[in-house]
Amino acid sequence: MTYRRAAIPALAGGLLLTALLWWAGASVNALHLAGTSEVLGGRAAAELQYWLTPWSYDPPDSVRFGAGVSGGIGDAAGTDGSRYLSLYATSMQIRFSAVFAVFMPGALLLVRRLPPVRGRVTAALLAVWAWGLVAGMLAAVLSAPWSIASRGHGSYRFLPQLASASSSGQQITVLAALVAATGTVLAARITTKGAGPLPLGQVPARAARLAATVGTAVVALSLLVLSYQPVAAAIQTVSLSGRLLSEPGDFLRQWLLLGGWSGPAGAPLGDWLLYRVADGLLLAVVWWALRKLPVLLTPATVPAMAAGAVCATVIGLLARQLLQMGLTGADSGMRWGLLQLTGGLGGGVPAALTWGLVAGLLTALTLRAAGGGAGTADATPPGDSLAPAPPATLPDPPATAPAPPTALPDRPAG
Repeated sequence: MTYRRAAIPALAGGLLLTALLWWAGASVNALHLAGTSEVLGGRAAAELQYWLTPWSYDPPDSVRFGAGVSGGIGDAAGTDGSRYLSLYATSMQIRFSAVFAVFMPGALLLVRRLPPVRGRVTAALLAVWAWGLVAGMLAAVLSAPWSIASRGHGSYRFLPQLASASSSGQQITVLAALVAATGTVLAARITTKGAGPLPLGQVPARAARLAATVGTAVVALSLLVLSYQPVAAAIQTVSLSGRLLSEPGDFLRQWLLLGGWSGPAGAPLGDWLLYRVADGLLLAVVWWALRKLPVLLTPATVPAMAAGAVCATVIGLLARQLLQMGLTGADSGMRWGLLQLTGGLGGGVPAALTWGLVAGLLTALTLRAAGGGAGTADATPPGDSLAPAPPATLPDPPATAPAPPTALPDRPAG
């Protein structure tokens, strides 16, 4: 797909994602109405407000309270209070601009290298959906310094506050990104209408399996080693010298850990193993996606493999969280309610971005080193390719030359 055809769906998806998040943030005021708590329930209304507040232009209580205290006495203090409110408005402008600015190039790359034609529609939808979550997380991180400064204590525990901002508002971003991904894929289907089916790439299965295993091992390092509670506790208590970098533990935890688990102490072994199935599901999704990416991408360039690996890690993370939600709901008998169960949905995206990039780069390098790059399709042995082999053609029959005329024997003399 050309850049011109891919730019239209990416633009439409970016505008749709930005508009949906803005509309969700503007809906916070509806939760403050008198009858909302009676209809939804006080607990559900408070949970929805927690989801939507990171995308609302209405300043939270911490900013509003600080501005009111500053503006209570004297004109100078009032000016300071208006500055805090102005900082918060600036942070929201940066956040919505960053959502569009981050989603647009990623969706452009994915739609161009993974066009939603026959055989690739589901993969393209999942990839763009995952990239929408990454765009929402990066937008929150980029706008966090202004949001933190608007609370009046920006220099206090800056990195922990930045870590908290990177994981805020992801629940509503999951839903908005899914709608935006659907719109992007539908628009891409329209722009590619009339285009013939694209052939799958020819990649040796052994090279693809080896590369997928290397990339999955990188993700497993975070999920199985760093996320183990003793190791995670050591990471969270890391401290460096300096005022702004005195407590980077929370920040490192957000960007390095894909989960958290401990031994089966105090719990039946069967229940502990059942929850570990969710971790296995994440690794299985990542391995399968990394194995199929070289075949689905057109072509499997290093940037496309890196972006695809990030999306695969995010999708695996969502699958793990959905399975854990089902297990938790079955154990608690849905006593907590659906909103409480989905509170952790969309978390871990910073770590998925970090380890997904590393996994994608190592997968691409391993694939090339193992002979799975472009131009190796001719050397693929029959029956050992991920893509179906082309139909064999019979050799042309040899051309038969007309037989020379038979010469008659000479007649004897006499």
